Amino acid sequence: MKPTIVIVGRPNVGKSTLFNRLTKTRDALVADFPGLTRDRHYGHGKIGTKPYLVVDTGGFEPVAKEGIFHEMAKQTLQAVDEADVIVFLVDARDGLTAQDKLIADKLRKTGRPLFLAVNKSEGMQRAVITAEFFELGLGVPLAISSAHGEGVRELVELMLEDFPEEEDEEKEKHPKIALVGRPNAGKSTLVNRILGEDRVIAFDQPGTTRDSIYIDFERNDKRYTIIDTAGVRRRGKVFEAVEKFSVIKTLQAVEDANVVVLVLDAHEEISEQDAHIAGFIVESGRALVVAVNKWDGLDQYQRETIKSAIDRRLGFLDFAKFHYISALQGTGIAEIFKSIDTAYAAAMCKMPTPRLTRILIDATTQHQTPKVGAFRAKMRYAHQGGSNPPLIIVHGSAVDKVPASYKRYLERIFREAFELQGTPLRVQFKQGANPFEGRARAPLTDAEEKTAHRKRMRGRKLYGKK
Repeated sequence: MKPTIVIVGRPNVGKSTLFNRLTKTRDALVADFPGLTRDRHYGHGKIGTKPYLVVDTGGFEPVAKEGIFHEMAKQTLQAVDEADVIVFLVDARDGLTAQDKLIADKLRKTGRPLFLAVNKSEGMQRAVITAEFFELGLGVPLAISSAHGEGVRELVELMLEDFPEEEDEEKEKHPKIALVGRPNAGKSTLVNRILGEDRVIAFDQPGTTRDSIYIDFERNDKRYTIIDTAGVRRRGKVFEAVEKFSVIKTLQAVEDANVVVLVLDAHEEISEQDAHIAGFIVESGRALVVAVNKWDGLDQYQRETIKSAIDRRLGFLDFAKFHYISALQGTGIAEIFKSIDTAYAAAMCKMPTPRLTRILIDATTQHQTPKVGAFRAKMRYAHQGGSNPPLIIVHGSAVDKVPASYKRYLERIFREAFELQGTPLRVQFKQGANPFEGRARAPLTDAEEKTAHRKRMRGRKLYGKK
């Protein structure tokens, strides 16, 4: 099993930068102000033949008793409980602070292997900058630079020294589920309800989640990865640079997922922004499940109003399954997972070429392609061109003249035949090449020339020509 390295420290000491360095990714958002990271963020890394799991945490403020910083501290302590090794990160430029001493006291009581790393030490004398941190009593401080990579490899080798070498386990494919929606729709609450623990911060304030948090878990002996994302507001209301990056990370999470759960707030009007988010999911070709959250507490009139608004604004999501749930109360969660499994199976389904071709021939027999001018498209065969979303490629002649209405007819026929619930389906036409176009005519042999000459002469005699 991979050892788990947890990075802990007060705000703005460079924990996310070190996380990105250890995972060789840019998964964690990085900005030059405190409090950017709020939830636990997991990533995988490897040095030599030793793989490891690394956890980025929010700025640790152990004295916070309420508010967002208290929730962040709870997340950090939960990560520490899971740790095999703790990296306590301090800032060389700020020097030793009273908050560093409080954190050191907390971490010392955990009994976990603890390494003190003095970050932002580039261009400075290591012996000088580490001297004052001996006061913490956590062993020899190690001077590093997360941004430039100085001393990071030595730190990792020292942390993993007592762990055996392991080969990476072969990764089996399993569904990745992204939860997206507007701010404060209840995405983080739904994640916590699914996992059965307070895994991410759920706070009654829009914009609590800033990064896309990937979480591996098992449910009914099946593996999943769930992605909690930042809320997406209208472009005109996004002002902070960090929020812009959060939106980008959300869109990247949609493209990285297999199934997207669009979370709508039943207490808010179904808006154009909800339709824009849904449209991006469909354009990305991702399987989709819609969860209308906060359904509890609404009277019958309000429920009918919301359903009418959904039919009006989200009518193009007719392939997706809608669920009316309460993430806070936990109602409807099991049904969502049934739809997720169904949508994932549909998105990844295999469609044999012989069956696709038979369905195509039956469809064109029942309803011929419309005639456009002097041409009528002839469709010869079909095969699968990809998955997630399923792509069907139809070969034939004059298929470039097939109208969009007939294309939608074929999509419906294929969807019903393969029972593709919950995933977009794409049909693509491919024009057959003319086998004689562009071929150079080979010169005739003497015998062929004589035969051609005799045919021409017989033709002249037949029509009375000399």
